[in-house]
Amino acid sequence: MVAGASFGLGALLGDGDLVWALGLGINLFALIAAIGAVSKPDEGDRVTRQARRWALNHPWKFALLPAGIATVLDYPVQLVLDGEGVFGSAFQAIWHGALVYLIAGILAVTMKGRAR
Repeated sequence: MVAGASFGLGALLGDGDLVWALGLGINLFALIAAIGAVSKPDEGDRVTRQARRWALNHPWKFALLPAGIATVLDYPVQLVLDGEGVFGSAFQAIWHGALVYLIAGILAVTMKGRAR
């Protein structure tokens, strides 16, 4: 929905960029999944609670997963639709993954007080 809204708004304003809109949607998807994974550490079964507590106690290791997901999903979008080539697309995807890593890590650190 975010990607569609971003592209639609850009098209209405005369500067719609499909690659940017899809990248935004992928990165927000990864960030929202990361927040959902650590938001309620005391709910779920025993294994889920342990995983959520581990994620809150190790926020920077945890942030590697959403960053990796964003990078892997963003690479084909950059490669096929943007036409920057193999290395340019990899650089863009890694850069977007690094931003997701930083934001997810900071969010997990701020939520760390929820872990017992």
